[in-house]
Amino acid sequence: MDPAFLVGVVLAFGALVAMITMEGASFQALLIPAPMILVLGASIGVGIASHTLRDTVLAVKSLGRMVRGPRSTPEAVIPHLVGYAEKARSDGLLALEQELDSAPDDFTRQALQALADGADAEDMRQIMDDEVAATASRNRVAARFFSSIGGYAPTIGIVGTVVSLTHVLEKLDEPDHLGPMIAAAFVATLWGLLSANFIWNPIAGRLHRIGAIELERMTLVTEGVLAIHAGSAPHVVQERLRALSTVTPRERAPKKHAVEDAP
Repeated sequence: MDPAFLVGVVLAFGALVAMITMEGASFQALLIPAPMILVLGASIGVGIASHTLRDTVLAVKSLGRMVRGPRSTPEAVIPHLVGYAEKARSDGLLALEQELDSAPDDFTRQALQALADGADAEDMRQIMDDEVAATASRNRVAARFFSSIGGYAPTIGIVGTVVSLTHVLEKLDEPDHLGPMIAAAFVATLWGLLSANFIWNPIAGRLHRIGAIELERMTLVTEGVLAIHAGSAPHVVQERLRALSTVTPRERAPKKHAVEDAP
């Protein structure tokens, strides 16, 4: 489990608590149920409204993965692929079927099954690229869902403040209560900004990063399996995958296009 999200959120809220304590402010003045319900409830509501129900379910399911973090680094799959290359070189591709149960993930298991079944290299490339694209699409949907909530939250906080100030104007004949009422009115804006920057946007950013790590891992598996299919020596597979693991997806893409565009 990667604790970065929990550590970061605790640190952020800890800094807020420290500021409130040092300034001698009251926690009760900030923990007002009405604006909190409006901001949190309405933000989630409009987030759901701006997506499909399937997107919402997918985003909720991604929260567990977000908290746990990536299962392992992309480089962790390299020893497995090198071992598969050694086994294929000594016993043949069909022998890789024995490694299915010990494969580190479903994508690798699917690739090994295709190797053992004697699939054509182009077909394997197409199938694996399609799986990578589908995974990337799911990751984007989940990240965008929480990013959209983070975008709505500050504006909804302003809506709550406007509603509260309208109530304040109705009580101008009670000057002794105006100060606390005005202060309470701005709590909605506070929670809009707070929830967006302390909760929703960090969740979206973490899901985006975890998705990028997952895609990098899948890319290494794709290239490694295709190298095994081509009969590359284990040390060649290892060096190629190590080289690929040091290149970010953004840096890798132009090179791929350059090869595809070459005559």
